[in-house]
Amino acid sequence: MATHLIKRITSNPSHSPFSLRLKTTSSQYVASRIRDATFEKFMDKYKNLLKVISIQDLILANPNNPPSVSVDFLNRLSQKLHLNRGATAFLRKYPRIFEIFYDTSLSQPYCKLTPLAMQISKEEHEAITKTHPLVINRLVRLLSMSLSKTLPLRAIFKVWRELGLPDDFEDSIISQNPNLFLVLDAHEPNTHLIKLIDTNHGHDLTTAVENWRVMECCKDDCSVDRTEIRFSFKHSYPPSMKLKKNFRAKVKEWQKLPYIGPYEEVRGVKKRSKSGVMEVEKRAVGIVHEFLSLTVEKTVEVEKISHFRKWFGIDLNVRDLFLDYPGMFYLSTKGKRHTVFLREGYERGGLIDPNPVYRVRRKLLDLVVLGRRGLNSGDYKLSESEIESEEDDDDVEEMEND
Repeated sequence: MATHLIKRITSNPSHSPFSLRLKTTSSQYVASRIRDATFEKFMDKYKNLLKVISIQDLILANPNNPPSVSVDFLNRLSQKLHLNRGATAFLRKYPRIFEIFYDTSLSQPYCKLTPLAMQISKEEHEAITKTHPLVINRLVRLLSMSLSKTLPLRAIFKVWRELGLPDDFEDSIISQNPNLFLVLDAHEPNTHLIKLIDTNHGHDLTTAVENWRVMECCKDDCSVDRTEIRFSFKHSYPPSMKLKKNFRAKVKEWQKLPYIGPYEEVRGVKKRSKSGVMEVEKRAVGIVHEFLSLTVEKTVEVEKISHFRKWFGIDLNVRDLFLDYPGMFYLSTKGKRHTVFLREGYERGGLIDPNPVYRVRRKLLDLVVLGRRGLNSGDYKLSESEIESEEDDDDVEEMEND
C-alpha cells in the first residue's frame, strides 16, 4: 500500500504532499507511510526507555528515603503505563535500573532505583542546572512562536522533559525571571497561562533552519545559489523511498516558496488562493521544525505538540503535516504512541550534535538496552514463558498501532 501511495504522489503533481493532502483517512495515511529501518530500530529501544522514565518519575516523586513506590501500586497502573505483562515482570527486565525489596513494616514489596540509576538521575539534574541560560532561551523562543506570546502552563508541562526544563521550572525558571515571564489566570478554572513580557527579547531570534542556511552558504564547496536556499529546508528521505523526477521538481518549487517565519509577526495572508494556502502550510512546517529543534532529543510525541497548535496559529492536522513532509520528519507508531523525529538531527540512530542532557539520558538508554544481559541471578531472571509473552505482546502492540 505504501508503494502504491508513493506512486500516486510522484506520478501526479496535484497529489503532491506539497500542494494538496491526499483524500484518505488519517489511519490509512499513517499506515501507508514509508518506513525507515534506522528510526524503527531505534524506537524498539526508545519505547521501553519511555516506560522506564515513567516509573522512575513515580519513584523520585515519593518522599521516602530512599525514594520508592509499592509494586502493587505500579501493577494497578500497568495499563496506563503500557506494561503488557504487569509491573513486576517489567521491573525484573531491568535489574540495573530497578531494585525490588520487601518492606517488612508494610508487609509488601517495594521498588527503588539502583545506585547506578540514581547517579544517572543526579547527573541529568546537574546537566539541566548548568544549562539554565539555554533553558530560559528555549522558553522565550517557545512563547515567541505563539501569536499572543502566551501559552497555557499545562501545555508546557506536557513537554518539560523534551525541552530540558527542570521539574520545578515554575519556581526555578519562571518565578526567577519576572522581567521575562508572567503567570496569568485563564478563563477556565485551575488553568494558568504564561506570558512573555519582554516581547522585544524575541525580535533578534534566528531559527535553526536559518542557521543551517548560513552554514550551507559558507561551505567552501558550496554550489547552491543563495537565492534558491533562502527559503529552503534540509531534506533527506528514507532509503526505501524512490523519488521520481516530477516529485523532485515539486519539492524544488516548494523550497523556493516564501513564507512567514516562526518568530515573525503574522499579517494578512490570502489563504483562499493556492499560493496563500501553500504559504500558510509552509509557515506551519517552519513552526514545527523549530519546535523540534528546541527539544533536547529532536523528538516529541505528536499528541504533545498538538496542544500548541491553536496558540501557534496552525490550522492543520499536525500529524498529517509530518506525514506530508517525509524528507524532514519521521513518524513512528511504536510504543502505542505517535512519535515524530526531526530527520536532519539524527544519523545512525543518534543525535548528530549531542548536548550534555542528551548524553546523560543515553546512559539510561544503554541500561535499558542491556536489560538482564550478563546478570544470571535468579532474583532477576524471568522464566522463558514470561520473556516470550512479553515479546509477543510487543509484536501485537505494533500490529494494533498500524
